Amino acid sequence: MTRGSTPAELFSPLRLKSGQVLRNRIAKAAMEEGMAGTAQLPDERLVELYRRWGTGGAGLLVTGNVMVHAEALTGPGGIVLDADAPLEPFAAWAAAGKAAGASMWMQISHPGRQVQANMPGVVWGPSDVAVDVGKHSKRFGRPVAMTTEQIRETIARFATTAQRAEQAGFDGVEVHAAHGYLLSQFLSPLVNTRSDEWGGSLENRARLLLEVVRAVRAAVSPGFAVAVKLNSADFQRGGFAADDAAAVIALLEPWGVDLVEVSGGSYESPAMSGRPADGRTAAREAYFLELAAELAEASATPLMLTGGISRRDTADRVLADNVAVVGIGTALSVTPDLPARWREGRGAAGTLRPVTWSDKPLASLAGMAMVRHQMRRMAAGKDPALGVRPLVALAVDQWVQRGALRRYSRWLTSRRSRAAAAPSVATA
Repeated sequence: MTRGSTPAELFSPLRLKSGQVLRNRIAKAAMEEGMAGTAQLPDERLVELYRRWGTGGAGLLVTGNVMVHAEALTGPGGIVLDADAPLEPFAAWAAAGKAAGASMWMQISHPGRQVQANMPGVVWGPSDVAVDVGKHSKRFGRPVAMTTEQIRETIARFATTAQRAEQAGFDGVEVHAAHGYLLSQFLSPLVNTRSDEWGGSLENRARLLLEVVRAVRAAVSPGFAVAVKLNSADFQRGGFAADDAAAVIALLEPWGVDLVEVSGGSYESPAMSGRPADGRTAAREAYFLELAAELAEASATPLMLTGGISRRDTADRVLADNVAVVGIGTALSVTPDLPARWREGRGAAGTLRPVTWSDKPLASLAGMAMVRHQMRRMAAGKDPALGVRPLVALAVDQWVQRGALRRYSRWLTSRRSRAAAAPSVATA
């Protein structure tokens, strides 16, 4: 949308390049649920959670991270959709989210170097530059630089996951290239120190993202939506900046991208939770609005803004700044029917306790734990509990993750054993 045009109304539909129509401009943004069931698959908990969000009035639901590589998860409770995963659990998940009329997109991702040190599997990055979060750095594994073959295999994995998501009944995918995950790592000049065709200039650093999008678009039907989540900036000195984001959005435009979601930050500078290292986001709501508004002026692709939005007047302001879709995350973990409330002239049911700890990485973990606490409650058919304390939520979340790690480790070991035995079985 160009400067001077009439802003869209929050409950007006949006037609995308693929021909898909979102019923309104409100999206439930991705929040990592960490609720994988047996064999890292969605189960009845995610079905119940997304059925509830689906009835809440949003036009679009975007899932939390679904991993394209079983050996590389952002956390032990991560969902995996690869060539070997059964589709029935994913079909049930998609159907639940879509039942009341919302569109349902799957966020697909690879963590790259942002993998916990106690996780089995691989820790890959564009280079061997480790995550630096001060005294918490040892929580992350030491990355190894990816080979060209591994890069090509990763591109194919993204395409396979997208194709299978469509087969399961999802309406689209969102390729995660923000928040310091693998595709974001390749974009960052601080993390990507390669000297081959995958590093150096911005065009080379963006090559992996562009190849992933091209492969995904080729693997799905024309009417299936393909979106990208991109940092407006990394909020680190010398890192990926707003000018880089504008250039990447322009590079994506010819490849049939329906929507670019604008966010920001990484584990090293958690701006997505309102706590950037350099203080360049708004203090309370619509963290990245100023940067998103600048990007929207030049973008031929519709933009979606996510980050701290919880009030109707803020959402209207986002649209007034030429952003096409308003993404809501944390507020929907507290008030799952917030879009319907806005339509009726009502507000949110409340807010979570603020996490004011001086240790920013730990505060970010606690904030995410509080959100997951609400999601687990809703997945069990309960209402959110606004009074949960950050320390309690973090302790419970760590306990849940320990159990998930044991299950994931056993599953991955069994999977490796089956894969190792497969050639001998085939030749018998």
